[in-house]
Amino acid sequence: MLRWSFRLFKIRGIQLSVHGSFLILLAYVALEGWQLDGWPGLGWSVALLVVFFTCVVLHELGHSFTARAFGVGVPRILLMPIGGMAEFDRMPRRPREEFLITIAGPAVNFVIATALFLIVGLPRTWSFWTLDDYPATARGFAQLLLHWNIWMGCFNLIPVFPMDGGRIFRALLATMMPYLRATFWAATLGKVLAIAAIGIAILHYQAYLTAVLFSFIFFAGEAEYRAIRRHEIEDAHWREILTRFPAQAGEPPIISAVPPAAENRQPPIIEIHEIE
Repeated sequence: MLRWSFRLFKIRGIQLSVHGSFLILLAYVALEGWQLDGWPGLGWSVALLVVFFTCVVLHELGHSFTARAFGVGVPRILLMPIGGMAEFDRMPRRPREEFLITIAGPAVNFVIATALFLIVGLPRTWSFWTLDDYPATARGFAQLLLHWNIWMGCFNLIPVFPMDGGRIFRALLATMMPYLRATFWAATLGKVLAIAAIGIAILHYQAYLTAVLFSFIFFAGEAEYRAIRRHEIEDAHWREILTRFPAQAGEPPIISAVPPAAENRQPPIIEIHEIE
């Protein structure tokens, strides 16, 4: 499913792609704007969508550039209707590195929000809990963007693995217990909170897209835990082989029989981030 995408352009070697389903969201937003106010409404709605996902891309670049500073490959950033995802070829096992990579995304949103606050300030009737009633002016546009970035940064800090908050929680746990065990507890807490969020989104807010997002997060967290567990089992298997059959003097090391990079093999890490 994640292959149904088309490429836009590269940012410092990182491919930016858009999932095909994003076109459905674009058409829906354009139609809503048209029905509201004709061509001006269509242009306003599409502009809001483009700017919102520009902030999503900046969030992902915060993760990606920090990850590359620690030697992690980042082949692409994928935009979907439910948000953005950065694909990593691995996640560092050092808690400090994972923490810095993860916190960099929300930090970008808070920097954007701070800059906008210094320029345009907050509207007089500003409320953290609603995104409605921003005037269709340049100032209203900037204030709505400020609000979005605060929401985006705070939303991503919810400890639902593998969202940013869940990864930060895993990094903190990994300072006190083995990495696999830390992942298990982070994923378990994430699944409990995801189920609660799905129930609240459907029963209280009728926010079905948010429910779909947390459903996706629920299964992504479990899938990543299983991938890490499989990786740990494979590592233990090869270590046992090397212990039982050490290389003899003058013979090539037995590690040459291991598939390339088997010791560090890990499926691509997909980070799920934000949606309004």
